[in-house]
Amino acid sequence: MARRISPEAEEIADRIHSAAIHLLRKLRREDAASGLNAPRLSALSVAVFAGPLTLGELAAAEQVRPPTMTRIVDALQAQGLIARGKSASDGRIVRIAATPAGRKLLLAGRRRRVGALSRQVAALSAKQRAVLSNGIEVLKKVVSKI
Repeated sequence: MARRISPEAEEIADRIHSAAIHLLRKLRREDAASGLNAPRLSALSVAVFAGPLTLGELAAAEQVRPPTMTRIVDALQAQGLIARGKSASDGRIVRIAATPAGRKLLLAGRRRRVGALSRQVAALSAKQRAVLSNGIEVLKKVVSKI
C-alpha cells in the first residue's frame, strides 16, 4: 500500500525545490567567467569528479544522447580541457578524462561559486549558521534516497 504524503511534507518539498532552483540560478552567474556554456561546464564537471569514463557513460550522466555528447566532448577537447585515451584493460574502449587545464578551470569556477555563497552564509548569525548546517545534513539524507 502506498504511503500517504502529508501536506506538510509536500510543502517542505516544494520549498526545498524552490530554494534549490533559486540557489543554482544565482550561483550560475559565477559560471560566465569560465568561458564555457552550461552543457560544456556540466560535462567537464562530470569528467573531473567521475572520470575517466566512456562517452556513453558521460552521455548517460548528463542525460543526453551520445551524438550530443560527442559534439560537447569534441569542443572541450579542442579547448584542451578534455582528453580521449584508450582504456588500459581494453584498447577498443575510449576513456574521456579532464586535462589538468580542464580540472583547473572547473575548480576555479567551483571556488567562485562557493565564495559567492560563503559571503552570504557569513552574514548569518551563528545560530542561523548552525541551523543551516544541521539542515544540510538532513537534506543530504533526503537526497540520497531519491
